[in-house]
Amino acid sequence: MYSPTTTRFTAALPAGRPALFLAPMREVTDLPFWRVLHRYGGPDVWFTEYFRAHATARLDRDLLHAIRHPPGGRPVIAQIIGRDIPALLRAAEALQRENLLALDFNVGCPAPVVCRKHAGAGLLRRPAELAAILAALRRHVSIPLTVKTRVGFTDSGGFDDLLNIYAAAGLDALTVHGRTASEMYRGATHYDLIARAARTLPCPVIANGNIISAGIAARVAKETGAAGLMLGRGCIRNPWIFTQIRELFADGHLRTRPTLRDLREYIGVLWHETKPAGFTEKLQVARMKKHLNFIAQKIDADDEFPRQIRRADSELDFFQICDKFLDRDAPFDSETPEQHLTNPGNPRVDCY
Repeated sequence: MYSPTTTRFTAALPAGRPALFLAPMREVTDLPFWRVLHRYGGPDVWFTEYFRAHATARLDRDLLHAIRHPPGGRPVIAQIIGRDIPALLRAAEALQRENLLALDFNVGCPAPVVCRKHAGAGLLRRPAELAAILAALRRHVSIPLTVKTRVGFTDSGGFDDLLNIYAAAGLDALTVHGRTASEMYRGATHYDLIARAARTLPCPVIANGNIISAGIAARVAKETGAAGLMLGRGCIRNPWIFTQIRELFADGHLRTRPTLRDLREYIGVLWHETKPAGFTEKLQVARMKKHLNFIAQKIDADDEFPRQIRRADSELDFFQICDKFLDRDAPFDSETPEQHLTNPGNPRVDCY
């Protein structure tokens, strides 16, 4: 039997298939990016980038604006990060006044600058402190409370102990990125551990890690028994992925099959919709190159497209290169194998 807050959480999710969540990604998943994804189907639930909670922190205005204006009116989960309990409680108290599906506590960010402060995934090395933080949050948070975690810091040997902490905390859902903090975004995702969490915990479990195609999503859902799937870098390359997953779960058929020309149109939308006010052309080219590092992989056999994009230095150059490789009706391989998105040479996009 679920608690009242867990029931409130699950009632907002779709029936008959795993719920689809957008992973929070540093300097990517802002409100303009949400709006772009919504044009192509979008997730069932939006996730904010994290609100920092420390002694002098104030709630980020842009993130608050996103909470108040979610595309399609879909539910939003706000994420907080930190280890200062009074600061976390102040942030939680303010955020739960907003129209949120849940408040999420970040125990997953593996960035060294975060972990050195014993926040994010750094708390995995301090289980007693983690338990104390979660107990304090649970006492003071009246809306659903969730956590996003890794399976360990350097290894997963203590994963069962972590699950005990999460079970005792009375969480309403747990998102598990199936890698350790040390593994960052490299190597295989430990879906077996996500399955263990789904079997063990009394709350819904959301699977995260390398779910970059509809086919992989269906396999992960079957292997883990997760109540939800969280997608990150894969939707940068393929914004149709949420629609494709819904199609597969509806009747087993993938009907949305974009072409390279569709991909070229998406890149144009991404450029115009995500360009911040006052951003120079040069800065937007650099910003788009980060996205294209994922989008352009394996479009042509020799990977000439990403090489030429890296040399673009103006909007004109950028889109002339895109037209050269994408202005045709050939199929877009949205089912690209996952190793193409986990190449260690790629600039990192942090999924919290």
